[in-house]
Amino acid sequence: MASRGVGCLNEAMAALKVSACKVRRRPRDASSRRRQDADLEPQPAGLGKTFARSMATEAPARDITRSAAGAQSIVQSWNPVSTVPVTIHSFPSLEPAALEHWPVQHLYLPLRRDLLHHAVVFEGDSTRQGTASSKTRFDVHGSHRKIRPQKGTGRARLGTKQSPVLRGGGKTFGPHPRDFASRLNRKVYDKAWRTALSYRYRRGELLVCEDGMELALPRDFELLADRYLKDGLREAYLQKYVAGVLRALGLGRADGRTLFVTADRRDRLYEAMEQVPWEGRALGLEDVDVKDLLETGRVVMERSVLKEMIAQHQSDLVSRVAIGGFARGGLPAGDKALGS
Repeated sequence: MASRGVGCLNEAMAALKVSACKVRRRPRDASSRRRQDADLEPQPAGLGKTFARSMATEAPARDITRSAAGAQSIVQSWNPVSTVPVTIHSFPSLEPAALEHWPVQHLYLPLRRDLLHHAVVFEGDSTRQGTASSKTRFDVHGSHRKIRPQKGTGRARLGTKQSPVLRGGGKTFGPHPRDFASRLNRKVYDKAWRTALSYRYRRGELLVCEDGMELALPRDFELLADRYLKDGLREAYLQKYVAGVLRALGLGRADGRTLFVTADRRDRLYEAMEQVPWEGRALGLEDVDVKDLLETGRVVMERSVLKEMIAQHQSDLVSRVAIGGFARGGLPAGDKALGS
C-alpha cells in the first residue's frame, strides 16, 4: 500500500509538470514578446537577480531639489543658531553706524501670546489705585438712637438713622481700599519682556541708535524762535518741525506712531514729542513696560537702554548654581562686528 501511494504521488507530480508546460500563454504584441525573451535570457555569472524599486518608494525629482520661491521663503527658512545681527543707527538721520551680534535668547525668541498677555495683565493690575472707599452704617456720623418705636405708629420699623435704607445712611457692601495687584513669576515676566523685544526685532520695528539720542533743531530756532517767539508760537513752530521730521523718517502717525526710549531725559526730544502726542511719545527706561513696547508701530531706543533692559530681564537665563564659588551669569549683551 505504501509503494502504491508513492507511485500515485509521482504520477500526479509528473502530470502537473506537463500541464504547466502546456499552459504557456503566447505574448499579445511584439513589446511583450521582447520582454518575455529578455526574461528567458540567461543572466551573467555573478550578477544574480536584478531588483527594481517600486514606484511607491521613488521620489519625484522636483521634491529632491528645491529652490526658494522668493524673498519671503528665504526669510522664513533662515533660522539663526546662536546670534542675530543688530544694526546700530545714528540719530536722527538713522544711518547705519555699526553692526553687532546679539544672542538668540535675547532678540529672537518665538512669539508667545500667552506670556505677553500675562505680562500686560500683571502690569495693568499693578497700576490700579484701589483707593475707592465708602462708609458703612457704623462709620456714618450721628447717634445710634432708635428713630421711632417698634410698634404702634403704623409705619415701618426702623433702627438708627445710619440705616442703609435712609438717605444719608451708610452703604451696604460698598468699596473699600484694596490692592488689585496680581502675582506673576519673575522668570515668566522677564521672558515676556524679551519676547516683546524679539517680536519687534523679527518684524523690523526695533531701531537701536547710538547713545545720547537727541533731536537736532535748525539754527533759526536757536537764534529766533527759542528766544523771541511767545504766546504759543514757539510750540507751534516746534510741533510743525517735529511732525515733518517724523513723517520724513517714516516714524509718524501714518506708520503707527513711535516710542522713543532714552537712558536720561533729553529736553528737546521730550518737549518736542509732548507737542505731537498723536505722532508718538518719549519715555525713560524706568517708565517703560511690556505694554509700551507693543502698542506703537515703531520702537526707537538707545543701545545702552537695550543693554540695560536685557540685563534686568534675564533671570530665566541666569543659573543659581555656584560654580567655583561664583554664580553663573547670563548671556553677553552683544559683540560689535562692524563699525567705527
